[in-house]
Amino acid sequence: MNRPTYHFSAPGRTEIGGNHTDHQHGCVLAGAVNLETTAQVRLNGTDLIRVASESYPAVEIALSDLAIHEDERNTTAALVRGVAAAFAARGAKLTGFDAQVQSTVLPGSGLSSSAAFEVLIGTICNELFLDADERLSPVEIARIGQWAENQYFGKPCGLMDQTASAVGGMVFIDFADPAAPVVRRIDFDFAAAGHALCIIDTGADHADLTDEYAAIPGELKALCRLMGREYLREIPEDAFYAALPRLRGQVPDRAILRAIHFYQENARVMAQAEALEQNDFPRFLELVSASGRSSFMYLQNITPAGAVAHQDVALTLALCDTLLGRRGAFRVHGGGFAGTVQAFVPMDLLDSFRDGIEAVLGQGACHVLSIRPEGGIRVK
Repeated sequence: MNRPTYHFSAPGRTEIGGNHTDHQHGCVLAGAVNLETTAQVRLNGTDLIRVASESYPAVEIALSDLAIHEDERNTTAALVRGVAAAFAARGAKLTGFDAQVQSTVLPGSGLSSSAAFEVLIGTICNELFLDADERLSPVEIARIGQWAENQYFGKPCGLMDQTASAVGGMVFIDFADPAAPVVRRIDFDFAAAGHALCIIDTGADHADLTDEYAAIPGELKALCRLMGREYLREIPEDAFYAALPRLRGQVPDRAILRAIHFYQENARVMAQAEALEQNDFPRFLELVSASGRSSFMYLQNITPAGAVAHQDVALTLALCDTLLGRRGAFRVHGGGFAGTVQAFVPMDLLDSFRDGIEAVLGQGACHVLSIRPEGGIRVK
């Protein structure tokens, strides 16, 4: 039988403000970017979802078995099974399909290839297996992606990556109520402001860093429990500072510093959104730089604990500092410890900046991106 082919796309994302604020129900500023994960999909008339991705082993899951598989932790199969399970639980009449997947969102790039993949699979299920009046919103697809990553894949991520990919454009997101996050689109053209948005691949590997990432929400959760709450957003900032004398000794000082980062970063995100909406780009750049300093000093997600020989993110930040010479702005991007650094580079410095970065980190390390208006979509 000659079955029709459907085409889908989901973008990578860039975190513009709000480093590690989402998992504490804070605010973020994020944007979909012009790098994407795409799929050509055909229904196959079986009970199997089969996904073939470039450079990855083929994945095959049976729709008759959508329970968590412990042996699939940290695999693509876990994400596919988790997203499928969530749609089945919402009444989607799933059938098997074959998906040929390609991506320009490189794994470990800090542009969230995993979220783009989750949103892609969610968009496929949403478009093909729910009637038009039943289809889920982009935010609901994002929540399914996060749930699959938390429960099936085994990574305690927040909701920012999936929301930015699913919704598209540049968005301010307030996660005070994660079940119904407030999403506000912001229209701003960085190029019109005379700056390029650059993402720099530090060359560091995300492998074996799950414990480093998990320690951030883990330490903050322990601190919150001492104050009778679950998330920092539920604790007034003045109450947190008043509690410092009794918190010290009960939690590591690093947890306290990370909480300080959250309160300051959350306020910064709101100020960043306001600066962009008021076309105050110099103020926005000041806030980007302040975010970077806070991540380095307080959040401490630049260098894995004990690392001496390889401090890739710290070295990349130092290169940006030297090459920009107090112009533009730069900061760690995303989860930290490995991956990427973000820089807003004046157009007249772009060539020399890119040359300087790539002379040290290698050809192709500096990516110039733009904001993509669309989120996860069916192309045709």
